Amino acid sequence: MRRLRDYSLITNNTFGIDAKAKEFIEYDSVAELEAVIPELRDRTVLHIGGGSNLLFTGDFDGVVLHSNIQEIEVTHNGRSHVDLRVGGGFVWDELVAFAVANGWSGVENLSLIPGEVGAAAVQNIGAYGCEAKDVIVSVETVNLTDGSHRTFKNEECGYAYRQSVFKNELKGCYAVTYVNIRLSKQFQPNTAYGNIRQALEGKEVTPQTVRQAIIDIRNQKLPDPKQMGNAGSFFMNPVVSHETFERLKSAYPDMPFYDVPNGVKIPAGWLIDQAGWKGKALGRAAVHDKQALVLVNLGGATASEIVRLSETIQADVQRKFGVSIKPEVNFVGGSEKQAGLNL
Repeated sequence: MRRLRDYSLITNNTFGIDAKAKEFIEYDSVAELEAVIPELRDRTVLHIGGGSNLLFTGDFDGVVLHSNIQEIEVTHNGRSHVDLRVGGGFVWDELVAFAVANGWSGVENLSLIPGEVGAAAVQNIGAYGCEAKDVIVSVETVNLTDGSHRTFKNEECGYAYRQSVFKNELKGCYAVTYVNIRLSKQFQPNTAYGNIRQALEGKEVTPQTVRQAIIDIRNQKLPDPKQMGNAGSFFMNPVVSHETFERLKSAYPDMPFYDVPNGVKIPAGWLIDQAGWKGKALGRAAVHDKQALVLVNLGGATASEIVRLSETIQADVQRKFGVSIKPEVNFVGGSEKQAGLNL
């Protein structure tokens, strides 16, 4: 276990914000987590993952927890599928690489998404037509108040687009210790989203080639957080009513869209681009010039500059299209109690 006071979180968030935590605790096992829970009861607690889906808006006046549980175990290996039990601190993309190397499919479309497995289960990460919920069987947790254990079956996790019960009604209550995942041995490629199919032209379609295509696509349009601070997709794609969609489609015939069960999904990046923000900056915060969905730290940006940019973009999109876009990134203030939200 590692315990540090007045700890700078600059390397624990991909925006590169130099916020400080009153105390930082990194645990290597469930037993170590259980040991510190009694002293957390009267303190503000934030459980983080890789820090790739949050924005610290100030110093954190409490305890920041981080899992370093790195185990990965095959718990079932059958004819049609394989089950894995993966530690919450295991890097998500390393899980994807492990699966693909073994010829198991189901997560290849989620390649190169930053963050850790525990937080992926909280956030319900998704990309290129797939979501974490599609492979999650159950989520093992520890209650941060009394140390009790609870395993949530997939259907108990309240999964929806970038949502889960851990982000809503049970926010701040549990730390994810292990995630149980089921992968298929019978590959059924999902190449309909984006330009995956185009990237695979002339190639054999395997989990490995799909993974590599997605890595190439993401590297072409998404900045490396080590070079330019960012949290990946900053906004969620809005889902609008069919009435709103018809109005927009009439005005913008080339607008991309995706039919979903509760309406029509419009790419937020397209809305931001059409509102004139792609490649534009406010102070030291900017919209990436290759992907309008990504806000970047040009160097030394403060959280307030990033917040101001995001709020200005939201207002301009609302004004131009009559559509509300909401941040996917979680804002964490100095004393706000949250848990396990970030990637």
